[in-house]
Amino acid sequence: MKAIIGDLNINYIDEGQGPMLLMLHGWGSNIDLFAPVIGFAKKKYHVVAMDMPGFGKSDEPKEPMNVDDYVNFVLDFIKTLFPEEKEIIFLGHSMGGRIIIKLASGIKDGRIDSSFTIPKVILTDSAGIIPVRTAAQKKRTARYKFYKNLITKTGIAKAFPGTLDALQKKFGSADYAAASPVMRQSLVKVVNEDLEPYMPSVTMPALLIWGDKDTATPLSDGQKMEKLMPQAGLAVIEGAGHYSFLDNTYLFNKILGSFLGISF
Repeated sequence: MKAIIGDLNINYIDEGQGPMLLMLHGWGSNIDLFAPVIGFAKKKYHVVAMDMPGFGKSDEPKEPMNVDDYVNFVLDFIKTLFPEEKEIIFLGHSMGGRIIIKLASGIKDGRIDSSFTIPKVILTDSAGIIPVRTAAQKKRTARYKFYKNLITKTGIAKAFPGTLDALQKKFGSADYAAASPVMRQSLVKVVNEDLEPYMPSVTMPALLIWGDKDTATPLSDGQKMEKLMPQAGLAVIEGAGHYSFLDNTYLFNKILGSFLGISF
């Protein structure tokens, strides 16, 4: 399905009946990867999932977006298409979890915008904690800054505009290299925000589902979130990586079903 949210054409899925469950995907992902979870959850819930701006079949934003921008976009999406919903459960993977943490931490007395409540959240392999950089990563960053300073001060970057872009691709992550200019700027804004200070304010029941082999957002992140969120519980899926809901869909849905009261 398609809808205009603000000035962007957004692709989304709307399936099932019951309480609303809104799913937010991770960076570089899209709603298609949620298919096994949607198929299970829609047995009891009204499941909605969207390709966020810059991903899947949705338009790219005109300007770079930070976490607050994505939170506001999700709220605009809800207000535009589902203004009648009074209670929404959120499920987020990776960056989607980051957005949910920021959104849910703004809840006062269970309510945000005086429009809907968030009774529960599910975060799977969620982002939000700034990783401790290794010595090799620090060295790589230092090399990047050295070369950037060199080509900027010598005028090379101005004379050959593509030089700086090539340098950023060489030293940046795979996600950074694959992104468009506006999404690269968005990525930098999003990943550099530390959400630990917001986690104690996520006071509703929070199910954390993690793969113990996750290298993008390691299990230690989930363990830290469990300590920081007052009503959080952590479920670990052995042998699963960053996409635990795909690596072991059966066990993931078992855990999710127990939390949401969905018969397996």
